[in-house]
Amino acid sequence: MTATTDAVLAGLDDATCDELAGLYRDLHRHPELSFQEERTAGVAADRLRAAGFEVRTGVGGTGVVGVLRNGDGPAVVLRADMDGLPVAEATGLPYASTATTQDAEGRRVPLMHACGHDVHVTCLAGAAAALAAGRERWRGTLVAVFQPAEEVAGGARAMVDDGLLDLIGRPDVVLGQHVFPRPAGKVLVSPGEVMAAADSLEIRLYGRGGHGSQPEHTVDPVVLAAATVMRLQTVVSREVSPFERAVLTVAQIHAGHKENVIADEASITVNLRSFSPEVRRRLLDGVERVVRAEAAASGAPRPPELRTLNSFPLTVNDPGAAAVVRQAFTARFGAERVTDLAPLMGSEDFGVIGAEAGAPSVFWGLGCADPETYERAVREDRLAEDVPGNHSPAFAPVISPTLRMGAEALVTAALAWLTPGDPA
Repeated sequence: MTATTDAVLAGLDDATCDELAGLYRDLHRHPELSFQEERTAGVAADRLRAAGFEVRTGVGGTGVVGVLRNGDGPAVVLRADMDGLPVAEATGLPYASTATTQDAEGRRVPLMHACGHDVHVTCLAGAAAALAAGRERWRGTLVAVFQPAEEVAGGARAMVDDGLLDLIGRPDVVLGQHVFPRPAGKVLVSPGEVMAAADSLEIRLYGRGGHGSQPEHTVDPVVLAAATVMRLQTVVSREVSPFERAVLTVAQIHAGHKENVIADEASITVNLRSFSPEVRRRLLDGVERVVRAEAAASGAPRPPELRTLNSFPLTVNDPGAAAVVRQAFTARFGAERVTDLAPLMGSEDFGVIGAEAGAPSVFWGLGCADPETYERAVREDRLAEDVPGNHSPAFAPVISPTLRMGAEALVTAALAWLTPGDPA
């Protein structure tokens, strides 16, 4: 496949990559929240139509599916997510986002592509066009999936529930990538577990409000919330083996509106990360037990309420398919540019599509940090300070060589399955 890959990738020349850079800057300036990706979806659909794909829009809300049938052969799915985050950008880039929007709760929030989904969309647009232009070099079916709402763990499920598999059938493999703060020009791939399962909960704690000068007549939900937050820290430290991997984070706490009024209720959000069903269950059970016990200890007038906000599955790379991808990457890029993807506590809903289709899936990392900055930060033990990570307001992937590498990686991985054709 090396000759085939080289021939198809000839379409990703410097002029094409410059054009993709322009697309990336445009997408970066115009992020959209989960399930609101109308503009981004329109750009993706237009790109696919121009490349000759059959296109279906509105799948699972704002999802886009492009299918290119090119004779008998395997079916390969390439997936990119599209949504941005409610983060105020602080990169200082000339193409930085200044956008704001209204979120699902009606609040005005800032917008930023703080997780690199604009890179993912750009790379898939470039890869799809290159594969379509070089279709005489391969046989099979290529499916490009532009997925909404990865950040809220809803987009992949929504697309599947809306008939995604009816549109594309059972693929032979599902492939995807994600930018990480690693040196640009490298790809990271490994078999097995690569990203954690995650569960996010909103917990409402009920008290009895009153005047700040008369706490004896109240049940203070702020004190209850504070005690709950502190006790929750023991769920991982005292209930999960140190040989297991788990994280519990309380990221939000809200209560009251005035300094001399004790509120009636408080709310907190809890985010859990795990790598095994047993640990996941222990975390969820531990959170509920602590929350209910602290409410009882505080004399709360009513039990707390726990609501699941989102739930991400464990992301697991099929060992055989991951080996195929790694071999293809090594042949294309050289062993020095291919490294392991150590398991990450971050989470993804990418695996939903492959699991529902009964197909193997592979998810790899794409380096996007300036290599010199990264290496200097490693030497000086300043990675956290000098190389902003995903979801940081300072997250700023370098355009080159990230975009070219990402598009080439998608093409290279897809051609590892697609049957070689007979060029005219």
